[in-house]
Amino acid sequence: MANYLEVNSGKFPERTAVQVGFSVIHTYASLDEKARRLGAFLQKKKGLEAGDRIALLLPNSYEYIELLCGIWYAGMVAVPINHKLTVSEVQYILSDSGARVVFTNQTDVADLLEDVETLSSAVPHWELQDALERHCYRDSRDPAWIFYTSGTTGKPKGATLTHLNLASMASGYLIGIEPVSESHKLIHFAPMSHGSGLYLVPFLMAGGANLIPDPVKFTPENFVATVNAYERISMFLAPTMVRRVLDYLAANNQPLTVENIATITYGGGPMYAKDLNEALDVFGYRLVQIYGQGESPMTITYLSREQHRALKEKITKIDEESTPLLPVGHPHPQLEVAIRGEQSSFLPTGQDGEVCVRGDTVMQGYWGKEEASRNALADGWLHTGDVGHLDENGFLYLTDRLKDVIISGGTNIYPREVEEILLKFTGVREVSVVGRRDADWGEVVVAFVVASREVSEGDLDRFCLENMARFKRPKEYVFMDDLPKNAYGKILKTELRKLL
Repeated sequence: MANYLEVNSGKFPERTAVQVGFSVIHTYASLDEKARRLGAFLQKKKGLEAGDRIALLLPNSYEYIELLCGIWYAGMVAVPINHKLTVSEVQYILSDSGARVVFTNQTDVADLLEDVETLSSAVPHWELQDALERHCYRDSRDPAWIFYTSGTTGKPKGATLTHLNLASMASGYLIGIEPVSESHKLIHFAPMSHGSGLYLVPFLMAGGANLIPDPVKFTPENFVATVNAYERISMFLAPTMVRRVLDYLAANNQPLTVENIATITYGGGPMYAKDLNEALDVFGYRLVQIYGQGESPMTITYLSREQHRALKEKITKIDEESTPLLPVGHPHPQLEVAIRGEQSSFLPTGQDGEVCVRGDTVMQGYWGKEEASRNALADGWLHTGDVGHLDENGFLYLTDRLKDVIISGGTNIYPREVEEILLKFTGVREVSVVGRRDADWGEVVVAFVVASREVSEGDLDRFCLENMARFKRPKEYVFMDDLPKNAYGKILKTELRKLL
């Protein structure tokens, strides 16, 4: 990873690498220089060695990028942690990863962390007098980033991503999603500890700029202001963030210079047909979907701009016909995707099974968890835990998560199918469907609903009877002001099940 910055600092030293708002913080030459000094600080002042883990508990900032590059220049392993996690959650990740140092500006949290040295992201200038002559050489199979899963079930696990994993991931982005060059800017709206931080790698590889919005907090208002202010920008947004922007634009008469947007990449959760239809109306064909997970980040399949154009006719009919299941794209060229059944059999086209992946983007394993790694990487394939099928043209369709499938009366019911239909009902803003144990049926369907107007259970029940098989319809509707979400915006079905 460090090699990309070092090479590019010589190729185009004056090109912008990092900016905050309109202020240029680093050219490629100055970011290279800062990374050398931070690398020397970690090695010489802190006595750390290649392979040591360094945690980053910080909001999006230019210091985040400096430290990430400094860690790689020193040959160490980055452990990004979402700064919104609780102290106990942070402590677990620090302990599990064996991090020697954590950079954080949260003094109230730092005082409570044990067995790890806490440092400010603003390393004092007098500590940075020395500089590495060059970055530390690392093998492509050495760890570069430990990516902790979001922990929607149980404790999070650290997906160990090697330099080769990240390099293959970045190459896939540049080949399949979009080329990056001098005037191209990556806007960090989503957390750099998760999705957005990974997108930094292809931009660093190709010599693009990383832009921290000012103000940094994501709101629909800030999104509109940022899009109107900068040209040729790309970004990663979770589907929930796209939905917030669409609601804001619908409620406010705000101009949006969509021509400034090069690409909006979305992923990290389901994008429902209704939401995608609206997004295409607003943003045009600037949307790209990426399906991946921490174990093979942003790299399993992608749905290009042109493929979105082909989908438009299909999804505009969602109010007239049954809700279509939308594909999540074709596999990246660097990967093989297969659908596996019981005893890991390979299933034919059109048949649902577990999505399995093989290639150079797949993690080395879960940090310190041999049994979990063997299970996830059985027979050389990553078993994703997602249910789906491939069609005759090679498009992948995701049906649900294995653990979320509801089995009622011996029949599989996929929550996403029920959710898609309920979202078509006027007034339903958000919905999440889970299974509740039942003595007669094994499980029955329960829908948790967030409504934007007065909606009755009877209204929803009649709508479901008109639009889905009777056995699929919810047996209970629970109305809520908001659905529980984790720090990355994913709906926590585990919390909903607890409510039952």
